[in-house]
Amino acid sequence: MASTLSSTPGPSSQTQPVTPLTTEYPELAHLSREDLEDLLRDPAYFQAVFHSLGRVQSLYESQGELGLANESIAQTNLNLQDSLYALREDTKAAFDEAKTLEARWKEIDREQKELYQRFSPQFLLLRLRHAATAQDDASEAAASAFVQAARTEGGKDVDDFVREFKEMRKLYHKRAMWVERWTAGDVAWRED
Repeated sequence: MASTLSSTPGPSSQTQPVTPLTTEYPELAHLSREDLEDLLRDPAYFQAVFHSLGRVQSLYESQGELGLANESIAQTNLNLQDSLYALREDTKAAFDEAKTLEARWKEIDREQKELYQRFSPQFLLLRLRHAATAQDDASEAAASAFVQAARTEGGKDVDDFVREFKEMRKLYHKRAMWVERWTAGDVAWRED
């Protein structure tokens, strides 16, 4: 079978010439040609020599260290798992609450716009025009009623009618004057 590794040259060992193999693997430079051939033929011998190489041992040590580091990281992750799941649930709950509040905000914003619409300058002008028209119609109806009552039964006292009619017309003309000014752009509404 194969000869064993030894640091003392045996009778069959001679100094190996410099080859690419001995240049790349100086650990094998002391092996004879027969030992190298045995190395290729015997897998157990190959494994023994292979695992005795410094580079391989260094790789195994690095692999072991990386494995330990990986296990340590995995253990840390496992230790953090419960708190991360709790944090995920808290985050989901906060997100869901934010979405609910956002939907509620949109609803309140819509309601606010509807409420503020009643106080917009355009709507207020429209209401003022309607109020002026309604006041004009009411004063004209009161005058027609007074004339009809005066023809038939003597009706109200003229002084009472004049006082009431004057107040009604005064209110109408105030409203009509404000409509006219507003339409001309003389009325400005502050937004505060």
